[in-house]
Amino acid sequence: MDVKETVISILNDLTGNDVSEDMDTNLFDSGLMDSMGSVQLLLELQSQLGVNVPVSEFVRSEWDTPNKIVTKVEGLVD
Repeated sequence: MDVKETVISILNDLTGNDVSEDMDTNLFDSGLMDSMGSVQLLLELQSQLGVNVPVSEFVRSEWDTPNKIVTKVEGLVD
């Protein structure tokens, strides 16, 4: 499974929705994610992909759409 598939799988599990249908939807504005969801996302990314993003460095506006999350994680994995 590649980074994009893994991120989408994690987001689908966390939100209960298929986020791949609109990769530019704002997960926070749409109510699909909240601050607790952000923490769960970071924990899952660390667990499944070895990506470590401290909560203190999490800037919501940089992680608010599936596309942005995939891009951020790809940059951290490489």
